[in-house]
Amino acid sequence: MKPLFDLHTHSISSGHAYSTISELTLFAFKNGLSAVGCSDHGPGMPGGAHPFHFINMTVMPRKLNDVLLLRGIEANVMNLNGDLDVEERVLKKVDYAICSLHTPCVQSGDAEENTDALISVMTKTNVKIIGHPDDPRFPLNYPRLIAAAKVHDIWLEINNSSLRPDTARKNAIVNTRILLEECKKQQVTVVLGSDAHYAGQVGDFSLVMTLIEELAFPEALIANLDMENALRLVQKD
Repeated sequence: MKPLFDLHTHSISSGHAYSTISELTLFAFKNGLSAVGCSDHGPGMPGGAHPFHFINMTVMPRKLNDVLLLRGIEANVMNLNGDLDVEERVLKKVDYAICSLHTPCVQSGDAEENTDALISVMTKTNVKIIGHPDDPRFPLNYPRLIAAAKVHDIWLEINNSSLRPDTARKNAIVNTRILLEECKKQQVTVVLGSDAHYAGQVGDFSLVMTLIEELAFPEALIANLDMENALRLVQKD
């Protein structure tokens, strides 16, 4: 089982990450990936990138250090209505958007309110991934979220950084297990994400792969194993 791409990575433009886009692609190549997506934080995150950063991503080459480079964003959900920190004009410029709940950006509601917020973003332009839906600080109704992801063709992220011992998302492994089991039950595709904030973490799926193997999660439901899934996201320049 060999993942071919990593769509959740951050460059220095996120404000609290420490590598350039060139470094991200270099480590993606070293770690055997065919594609990498740079998905810096939107402006709602402290230190996040200005909207112009995403609008101007077309200046970047499509291939860098022998790796396909995708132009993404991790957009922040700013309230329980599901409003994001970027406008449609920004979403239209990127290949894909990851939408995530972050504590600096929104106060958690109950499980139904948080789930409603994430379901509401699924129809927005170029939204493809719900980021780290494992965070215990944002309880979710997983059967509802996963059923909606199936309807809207959204990938739910299995986030490697959430499983690290030093994560702020404490005990996320419990929710990740529930998420994987429910996705297997409903036959919904997941996407593995490193959530790299340093280039050396790009393509590191070691912790999630251990869990996937333990739970016998079907390879057919892992987006990263088919390069066509990445190629379909690429917009015409």
